[in-house]
Amino acid sequence: AYRYWFEEAKALGPSNLTAVKERLYEFYSLVKASGLDEFKKAVETFQNWQKEILNSFAFNLHNGYVEGINNQTKVIKRNAFGYRRFDRFRLRVLLHHQYKNINGRVA
Repeated sequence: AYRYWFEEAKALGPSNLTAVKERLYEFYSLVKASGLDEFKKAVETFQNWQKEILNSFAFNLHNGYVEGINNQTKVIKRNAFGYRRFDRFRLRVLLHHQYKNINGRVA
């Protein structure tokens, strides 16, 4: 039921957000009728983030780009345990992300 709702929400997108919301409420009803505690917890999470979830279908915005930068920075951090000075680590991260025009000098 969730996959069906998700695929339909992607297809309808911003054109019919009311129908997406109605189908989401139908999914909530199915979960409550199922009696599975795990899905009830998932529905609580959905209800807490419902506005943001529906906005993701309406505006097709996501934070994937920023999450990618965060992931690359964490990989650099894991590989750079030998840096003793933060300014050199910072410059390495900025260089990797191609911010070469930032004024930074290592003394």
